[in-house]
Amino acid sequence: METVVNDHVELNIYQRAKSGNMESGDAYFVHSDDDYFICAIADGLGSGPIARQSAEIIPNVIKEHHDESLDELLSRCNEYMIQKRGAAVAIVKIDYKNKVIQYSCVGNVRFYMLQDGKKMIYPLPVMGYLSGKPQKLHTQEYDYHLGDVFFLHSDGIQLSSPKSLLKKTKCLNQISRSVIETINHDDDATFIAGSLLH
Repeated sequence: METVVNDHVELNIYQRAKSGNMESGDAYFVHSDDDYFICAIADGLGSGPIARQSAEIIPNVIKEHHDESLDELLSRCNEYMIQKRGAAVAIVKIDYKNKVIQYSCVGNVRFYMLQDGKKMIYPLPVMGYLSGKPQKLHTQEYDYHLGDVFFLHSDGIQLSSPKSLLKKTKCLNQISRSVIETINHDDDATFIAGSLLH
């Protein structure tokens, strides 16, 4: 598990390939600068090298263009998926100055956020996957507060009660350990757990 900490966010990042596979068909991206933080998970269709080929496009595109809007980023990623297997992709951006968190997704990469230790935010993703065909994109935006927690994950992770998980376990390491214990490794599994510090 990888840990990232700066003045604004603390993260735990976990990735494991499906049992029997050398490489994961998931990919992730994390970037932070003075004004914002951005992270993404891409879940390539299928598993192994062919899935990886689609998934790893996403970090490369976002790395080059992370200052663009989330829908612009997803549109760019989608253009690269022509004649590829395709991928489910979710991007989260935290705007430090305006104290907002933005989320945009195509496919079944899930996002949860617990606000003020009480209110659970679970935006519904756009169904489908990036394949090069035109996509309906919709960025959703929420205010955030000091101590809010979020969890982004690919479909290799099944959470029976995300709200209970985030409410009961305040510490990121506890959340991460609880989730890792439930993974059955029949699929590639990736998550990014984050706590907002400022």
